[in-house]
Amino acid sequence: MFNTFNFTRNIRPYVEAELAQAREKQNNASQSDEFTHLENAHVLGQASTRLHVKVHFMMLLWALRHGKVGEFFGQILRIVGAATKTGFGLVPTGNTGGSNVSPFKVMPINPKLQGMIDKARLDKD
Repeated sequence: MFNTFNFTRNIRPYVEAELAQAREKQNNASQSDEFTHLENAHVLGQASTRLHVKVHFMMLLWALRHGKVGEFFGQILRIVGAATKTGFGLVPTGNTGGSNVSPFKVMPINPKLQGMIDKARLDKD
């Protein structure tokens, strides 16, 4: 059985590492690279309500900093969806979380990210 508490605890370091890389790219004024790390964080953490909402909030802040109105409103909708649907497992696997893709679209997962997800699901401690 999938334990979301263990998963959240186990995947958090990977998500936080991607968020740290996004902050580093923000400081280096590399907005597309910054968003790529936010997308990676989204793929990694989307099975955890707490992390899923956090990443969408970070995407919303990205949209504000860069004046991306469509992305801003898209992230508001995605925050509501992440907060209300994740706990029921209603997330499209692999979806990168940006408003440039349907919030319902299942997407392939980068093998590196999939390895991190698999490890987080298996680790019990």
